[in-house]
Amino acid sequence: MQSLVILGSTGSIGVNTLDVVRRHPDRFAIVALCANRQAERLLEQCLEFRPEHAVVGDQALAARLAAGLAAAGCPTSVSWGPDALIRMVELPIVDTVMAAIVGAAGLPPALAAVVAGKKVLLANKEALVMAGEFFMRAVRDHGATLLPIDSEHNAIFQSLPPGYSGNLGDSGVSALFLTASGGPFRLTDAGDLASVSPEQACAHPNWVMGPKISVDSATMMNKGLEVIEAHWLFNVPAERIQVLIHPESVVHSLVQYVDGSVIAELGNPDMRTPIAHALGYPERIAAGVEPLDLCRVAALHFEKPDHGRFPCLGLAYRALAQGGCAPATLNAANEVAVQAFLERRIAFTAIPRLIAEVLDRCPANCSPRSLGEVLAADRLARAVADDRLAALAT
Repeated sequence: MQSLVILGSTGSIGVNTLDVVRRHPDRFAIVALCANRQAERLLEQCLEFRPEHAVVGDQALAARLAAGLAAAGCPTSVSWGPDALIRMVELPIVDTVMAAIVGAAGLPPALAAVVAGKKVLLANKEALVMAGEFFMRAVRDHGATLLPIDSEHNAIFQSLPPGYSGNLGDSGVSALFLTASGGPFRLTDAGDLASVSPEQACAHPNWVMGPKISVDSATMMNKGLEVIEAHWLFNVPAERIQVLIHPESVVHSLVQYVDGSVIAELGNPDMRTPIAHALGYPERIAAGVEPLDLCRVAALHFEKPDHGRFPCLGLAYRALAQGGCAPATLNAANEVAVQAFLERRIAFTAIPRLIAEVLDRCPANCSPRSLGEVLAADRLARAVADDRLAALAT
């Protein structure tokens, strides 16, 4: 029986995780469910799964959740704030942590879970984008198990040789290929992109995701962040990591070997597959996902990404090559830009322009050696991005 904490239980990854857990009551016990603002959904989850603990973003929400639980006779204890998230992942009873909080806010509890030596299922890509070097060092130093949840990285993990050591030469691996659907604007005229709405950007053709990651998919920043993540997860240089547009979203990623072989993981586009793989690893458990019918798919298409249409992808490669604080700066600027777009304060095409300006204006030679330094770089980038937004509004 695995004792599980879910960070971000009310988001799409959290909801899918609970769907897999629901199918295996003999395997998993929920110790804590953690959300930010969606107290009503968290209440429903607590009433079904009866965790010992629940965490929300602020004190007022905690009081409301506690009252709802008490009225229903549910003994779940309620706490709030970032420190409570860290306390949850450090509980001795906890075996496994699903790290699914979106954005920079997910880094501290994910790192705390690693330092506590837990099995960490990483759905928060920002943890590696912002702090890849010392995050991976912490995994090694503290004996944590790190399993990727992003469908692309999970596919690569499954396609690499068993016991892959992070050494391409010893493993016979020559390159990694991350697949991307191309999002909702793959075929949209470039001249029309400036006028697209948040609703259009969030209407992904294949995946059901939250608004932030949906916009990242539409700009392909999501794929750029995944390139940085793959670099740290698998110890692969940027020039060996390529992106392929694959609109069917059936081939989730590929590994190329020196003998000419290419090994890929295929499946229907459903996040329950990588979640179930990581929850059950090294065993295979049912995910509730329909098997892939290749005859129905009939054809698979691949093409190179258009960097002119998707400049965010090039910005991510630039930040990875620059190193130091640049990836944290990229991530922070992107979060600010995406939120401004969702609030209709900037156009879709202004997202990469704002990110590029912040990369140009922030220090290029910093080299973060601690979580505090990473978060300081994050705060600086957000301040610069906010200043640029204010300038645009005047």
